[in-house]
Amino acid sequence: MAAPAKRRVVITGLGVVSPLGNSAAALWDSLSAGRSGVATLQSLPPIDGQISYGGEARDFTGHIDDFGDLEKDTKKAIRKALKMMCRESMMAVAAAQQAIADAGATGAAPERAGVVFGCDYLLSPPDDLLAGMLKCGVAEGEFESQRWGTDGLGEMNPLWMLNYLPNMPGSHIAIFNDFRGPNNSLTMREVAGVLAIREAAQTIERGHADVMLAGATGTRIHSFKTIHAIQTEQLADPSLSPAEGCRPFDAQRTGMVVGEGAGAIVLEQREAALARGATIYGEIVGTGSAAATDASLAARRGDAMALAGRMALDAAELASDALGHVSAHGLGDTDCDEAEAAALACILDEARDDTPVAAAKSYFGNLGAGSGVVETIASLLALKSDSLYGTLNYKVPDPKCPVRVSTAGDSPGQSFLKLSVTPQGQAAALAVARD
Repeated sequence: MAAPAKRRVVITGLGVVSPLGNSAAALWDSLSAGRSGVATLQSLPPIDGQISYGGEARDFTGHIDDFGDLEKDTKKAIRKALKMMCRESMMAVAAAQQAIADAGATGAAPERAGVVFGCDYLLSPPDDLLAGMLKCGVAEGEFESQRWGTDGLGEMNPLWMLNYLPNMPGSHIAIFNDFRGPNNSLTMREVAGVLAIREAAQTIERGHADVMLAGATGTRIHSFKTIHAIQTEQLADPSLSPAEGCRPFDAQRTGMVVGEGAGAIVLEQREAALARGATIYGEIVGTGSAAATDASLAARRGDAMALAGRMALDAAELASDALGHVSAHGLGDTDCDEAEAAALACILDEARDDTPVAAAKSYFGNLGAGSGVVETIASLLALKSDSLYGTLNYKVPDPKCPVRVSTAGDSPGQSFLKLSVTPQGQAAALAVARD
């Protein structure tokens, strides 16, 4: 017996919280104007000689008004739950509610609607622990750990842990919107968002749901996470002008810029979306995932991206010379950009010199898990506007990165490939086409 035809999956709603604003429209306004969202840090003090700027989502305060136009009951539920959300969860919920509002009423039964949401590892800031630590003698110069259970623990917020569980963004979104179908949470650093879209699309393809909310939230701007980035990653020269700090594929690039943000999209079965007259931003036509390391477990990011990218194009039955543009990982550090350029040479083959490669991180830095979805939305908006945004700060070509970096006004074509990768060598890819 022949296998049932795979259901087609389209994107019908977009939501964004980013350094470029709290909406898809604000994101596109800045991208099309070539306006950077990177500035001197406000939420953290500069660390001399290490970091002085980043892509902060400054328009997002966590106030209920930042969550968009909400029905009365939903607004009440979100306001009540804010005490159980860290900043990353708040950004996730805000982006999700935007996407759901943008998609409009899908008509899907609650049991046929689900969520796949990615996030970074969630860490408590020191302020959450301060009262308890003071009870245990830290003010006198010595922390008496044996007193924590009797004296310190009682000073902690009883709901503290609920703020930092990585499944909470997806859980909150499902509860607020009565999505009772498949629900999963992914914690895979920078690829979490693209993998969330991949899993959500596959869930609809195989008939396990009709509508899925997919997205991710993340940050590299945090009292602990920023220090972790300093310890483990190449960061942009702090003496540069903030807007010029992130320089993907440029010969003078000095490292990544830290950022924060969240993105969400609504996915649904194509026939149902057409029947209800939904706006269709694009169709997921192929996806890929791969991991590659050497014998000592050091990442081979170029190999992983090449494998994931080819997998996505093969699944889409899309020839490399028919691809409109690439939404690059475009981290802006020395080794990762070189590895991505090598991967693109494998993926694009003879079309390498003609295919624009856009790096949205040049506008806002590395949003952690949130990057991949926000960058996907940027390319969807480029398809809608029929104009690709230019990559900022690309001035000096690097012979080790022979890619055709996007310039303002390039044609986005009829399709794009989105690439993401982690420092550990896990890569993910999406192939998206105009419907």
